[in-house]
This record gives sequence, structure tokens and C-alpha cells, in this order.
Amino acid sequence: MLDVKESLLGRTSVRRYEREAIPAETMDFIYKAVENTPTSYNGQQFSVIDIDDQQLKETLYELTGQKQLKTCNRLLIFCSDYNKITMLARRKGLDVPHFTDTMDGVTIGIIDASLAMMSAVVAAQASGLGSNCIGYLRTVDPAKVAELLKLPKGVFVVCGLALGVPREHPDLKPKQPSSLVFHRNAYRHDDEAMVAELEAYDEVVKQYNRTRAGGTTENDWVAHILEYYDHAMHYRILDYLRDQGYDVKR
Repeated sequence: MLDVKESLLGRTSVRRYEREAIPAETMDFIYKAVENTPTSYNGQQFSVIDIDDQQLKETLYELTGQKQLKTCNRLLIFCSDYNKITMLARRKGLDVPHFTDTMDGVTIGIIDASLAMMSAVVAAQASGLGSNCIGYLRTVDPAKVAELLKLPKGVFVVCGLALGVPREHPDLKPKQPSSLVFHRNAYRHDDEAMVAELEAYDEVVKQYNRTRAGGTTENDWVAHILEYYDHAMHYRILDYLRDQGYDVKR
């Protein structure tokens, strides 16, 4: 078992896995870490779908083209979930506010599911497993994914997490320096200094991509991320959320 420092600071995204199964006691540890995640109001507005069915994993791979979906041993899909509390409220004759029709309601479910996923990432890393967060499961074909996973109203996919014994050990990606991440007491407004630091980071990322193991590119940071933003402008997530019972109005 790795310590907390090793688990957090040595984490990389692993996309190739060995065929061996994850021990039951390791999955139990990951489950317990997820269950103990802090959530808004202790409402626990999330659920996790644990997929070990190879055919289902391969179907999701065919949708996304993400090879880690079919090579991982377990695929955890973290969902925002207001279905559980709605079921119990109705059983007890309680009125359910239309909280899912607000941005706060949507945001809280996403936050809870994301915190739960990070609990799983740390637990998996500490156990010597590799992991990879797969946001494309949220956007590739939301209606089809919801159908495959039999998601009821009030539940939508936030992110997937591939888990397995790593077959690769990718280089650690460079992250923004602390001076760009942390602001003391209020947001920094020394724009020229920040832009200079961002330009330097952009060059670090470009050099990393030129020299990294497992395939090189000429990608920098800013243009590559903006290309993703441009592609994501075509997603129709709000329509999908409405189909799942989140009629966001405010």
C-alpha cells in the first residue's frame, strides 16, 4: 500500500492494463473510500455503476474509441443521482422541491460524483492500480449511454473511471506552477505577470509532448485545450439533462 504522498503526487493516467483481476479486498477498499466521500448536506447525491461485463465495456469502447474502456478490469461510472432521495420522499409522502431544475442542483450532483471519483482514484493509486478518468462517456452519446446503463430520471453520467493493474507507467505530466493555481485571499490581477507564467508553462507542455514516452506530438497547452472547447461546443448536454429530468431554469 502506497502512502498518501506517493498516491497523490505519483498519479498518472493509465490506459493499458494487464489481464489480471483486481482482488476483491482491493475493490472493497475502493468502495469504502467512495462511500466515505464528503458530499453536500450529506445528501450523497451520487451513485456509481461498477462494470465488469466485458461485452458492455466493449460496447462503450465502440461508442467512444477509448481503448482503456475495453482493456480495464473494472469500469466505474460516477453519476449525479437524485433518484434515490426522490423515491424515499415519495414513499414517505413528502413533497420534492424542483431542485434539479436549478443550476445549483445540477452542480451539487456533479460535485458529489466528482469528489467520489477522486476518492476512488486515490484508493486505487494507493493499492498499486492504474486509473484513467474518462469524461467522454458523459458527452459522446448521452442518450445511448443512459440507455445502456438503464439510468432512471434524476440520474446522469458525470465521468467514468477505468481501473486495472497497469501495463504501462506514463511520464508524469507537467502541471501549472503553484503561483498560477493558488491565489492568496483574493484572485490575482497582475495580468502581465500571469500571462508570462502561462507562456512559460505552455512551452513546458510543448517540450513534454515532444519528448514523452509512448508517442510524441507538437501540441502546446493553450491551443490544444481551445481545440477541445471548440469541439465541445457541439455537445447538446442541456437537452440530455432535460431528458433525464433536469429542466434547468435558474
